[in-house]
Amino acid sequence: MPIYEFRCSSCERRFEKLCQLGETGKKLTCPECGAPKPERVMSGFAPKSVGKNGLSTPMGGTGGGCSGCSSNSCSTCGH
Repeated sequence: MPIYEFRCSSCERRFEKLCQLGETGKKLTCPECGAPKPERVMSGFAPKSVGKNGLSTPMGGTGGGCSGCSSNSCSTCGH
């Protein structure tokens, strides 16, 4: 069963829910305000890899957000 992320159109709260595959939100209500039919939204994720020293680092670089910068946020370099 996947975990989907939803957003309430009334109070704008975002929440996650363990659902049946393909759940659209039509049968759900917002846990904050009780409004029906929250919208399913795309969830972001940050893949990590484990280096030789056992520490996790972001994939695609050596501690930076991407290979094109040394920042932890790709919004800094625009990638």
